[in-house]
Amino acid sequence: MDWLLITLIAIAVFITGISKGGFSGAFGIIAVPLISLQTSPVYAAAIMLPILCLMDIFTLQKFWQKWRKAELINCIPAAITGVILGGLTASWFSADWLKIMVGIVAVGFTLNSWPRKHRTKSPQPINQIAGRLWCALGGFTSFIAHAGGPPMSVYLIRANLDKTQYVATAAVIFTAINYVKLIPYSMLGQLNASNILLSLCFAPLAYIGVQLGAWLHDQISTGLFFKCMYSFLFITGIKLIWDGGRALI
Repeated sequence: MDWLLITLIAIAVFITGISKGGFSGAFGIIAVPLISLQTSPVYAAAIMLPILCLMDIFTLQKFWQKWRKAELINCIPAAITGVILGGLTASWFSADWLKIMVGIVAVGFTLNSWPRKHRTKSPQPINQIAGRLWCALGGFTSFIAHAGGPPMSVYLIRANLDKTQYVATAAVIFTAINYVKLIPYSMLGQLNASNILLSLCFAPLAYIGVQLGAWLHDQISTGLFFKCMYSFLFITGIKLIWDGGRALI
C-alpha cells in the first residue's frame, strides 16, 4: 500500500469535506491536484467522484430544505445538459484551455463584483437565460475539467441568497451534477470496483469534514461568508489559470 497516496487522499477528502459542508465546495478544487502529486489526475478524479457523491448526501442532510427552489428549477436542468454535452464532446476540447478560460472568468467576475464600501445595495441578479447558460457551463466544465464551481458561483453569488440558502442550493445542484457524472465516467472506464472501494474507505473522514464545515458555517456572519466566497472564487480562478497554463507550456 502506498501510504503517501493514502495520506494525500485523506488530506484532500478532509479539506473538501469542510469546503462542501460550510462553503459550497469553494476550495475543494485542490483535491485532484493534491492527489495527483502521487498519481495521475485521471485516477485522482476517479477516486474523488464517489467521495464527492457521499459528501453531497452528508451536506444535503445538514441543510435539508434550506435551499431556494426557484434557483434549483432554473439551474439543475441546465447543469445536467452541460454534463451531457461534456460527456458527448469530451474529446473535442482541451481541459487545460478550459481551465484557463474558466479561471479568467472567475478572476474577472470577482474583481468586478467584489463588495466595495461605497456600494449601498446588493448586486443585481443575473436574468434567467444568462443564469441557465452559466449553470450549463458549470455542468460542462465540471465534467471536462472538474471546474464547475466558478461558473456556478457567478450565478449563485448574484442570486441574493443568504449564506445558508447559498450552501444548500449549491449542494442540491452539485448533487445532481455529480450523480449524473457517474454514468459517463463509468462508460469511459474511469470508475471501477477498486476505485469505489478505496473511496468508501474515506467515508468517515468525509462525514467528519462536512460536519466541521457546517459548524464553521454557523459561526460566521453572512457578510464574512460572502467575502470568503469572493476570496475563494478569486483564488480558484488564479489556480485554474496557473494549472492550465503550466500544462500547456
